[in-house]
Amino acid sequence: MKRFEGASVLVTGGSRGIGKAIALRFAKLGAARVAIGYMRNDTAAEQTADDLRGVGAEPLLIRGNVTSERVLSEVESHGPWNVVVHNAATGVIRPALETEDKHWDWTLSANARALLSLARVAAPAMPKGSSIIGISSLGSTRVMENYVLVGTSKAALESLVRYLAVELAPRGIRVNAVSGGVVDTEALDHFPQKDRMIEWGTKRTPAGRLVAPEDIAHAVAFLCSPGADMIRGHVLVVDGGFMLPA
Repeated sequence: MKRFEGASVLVTGGSRGIGKAIALRFAKLGAARVAIGYMRNDTAAEQTADDLRGVGAEPLLIRGNVTSERVLSEVESHGPWNVVVHNAATGVIRPALETEDKHWDWTLSANARALLSLARVAAPAMPKGSSIIGISSLGSTRVMENYVLVGTSKAALESLVRYLAVELAPRGIRVNAVSGGVVDTEALDHFPQKDRMIEWGTKRTPAGRLVAPEDIAHAVAFLCSPGADMIRGHVLVVDGGFMLPA
């Protein structure tokens, strides 16, 4: 029997990159229905939906800002969910002194508050044994160039994961996070130092390569599996040893 046979899974930011890899991983492990939250790229979302059908899962596309009342209402109405993964992320990549309050509000809302909003609408109907996962990054604890807003939002997300893990435990819902190292996806295109990041990340990583979206997907699936039942409020770092060298 497949590990997630018949499960209903929601992945925000699920049409591309890490989110798509997570969605396909659950589908391959038997999920019956995989919902993809995405912002505006209909072409990518439809392609992911086709890929999900190809491995036997029923896709559901939820378009729009994950913090909007409409999207949250859709999430609630299409439940109950066995797995909710908040992978969607955005943010302004600038030095701290060049940011504005509106940049802070946008980044913190999309990356951190959205997880709380999702939990409020999804958790009440989630059955025992379900999981909520937040996708974080090393910028939550390490200082990266021009990453002040996103890094701070990811730190907030990790703190929220710990609080939700305690509050939702009596309901039988596990809450954890996965933090990736330098992952070579389209998201890196937003960094002016992309080429330098890839070269530096590859050289620094003891595993000898950058993290792939599938590496994150495997970690997420593990944390949602019965074997991870006693892992609560944990941030699982998947970086190939990137942060180990002095």
